[in-house]
Amino acid sequence: MPIPLPLVGDEPPERADAARNREALLAAADELIAELGVDGVTMDAVAARAGVGKGTVFRRFQSRGGLMAAILDRSETQFQAAILSGPPPLGPGAEPLDRLLDFGHARIERNRVQGALITATGAAGQRSYAAASFNAMHVRYLLGELGVHGDLPFLATALLAPLEVPILEQHLELDQMQLSRFVEAWDDLVRRVVTAA
Repeated sequence: MPIPLPLVGDEPPERADAARNREALLAAADELIAELGVDGVTMDAVAARAGVGKGTVFRRFQSRGGLMAAILDRSETQFQAAILSGPPPLGPGAEPLDRLLDFGHARIERNRVQGALITATGAAGQRSYAAASFNAMHVRYLLGELGVHGDLPFLATALLAPLEVPILEQHLELDQMQLSRFVEAWDDLVRRVVTAA
């Protein structure tokens, strides 16, 4: 059996107890967010809920923003897994248009719910380049499957832009647009891009 060798720059493998602590802390933070909202979550509360010392939380995540970034990262990883191997229509097995529409609906809901979480991450609050690239690549792929012609990267960006937190907040909170109207408008935009092909 081959022995895996570490690569330069690799993080050391996580110990089993450290992985359990990490999951316990993230689960505790998820519970507190569900109960109190993002603004109500403190490092003390997470430590108490997880049954560990406050120092454990700080050693693991360095700051409240680091904790929020870890929650966001885990959520993005789950979202990507659902796209790659989850049930249709978000996952494989549905028609490309159905997948694209469901992707948009899921992204709208995720960003709407996670807007405060994204803000709470502070400097790390901008979603990672990897997450944004994954979304753009997925939309480009679906547009290609739909036979859309033109500059697919630009068209994907045009479809993704309205789903971002600042745009959602502008329309839903400041302009008080109904969520159902926003979703219908996004669906209309998708259909216009697809039928213009």
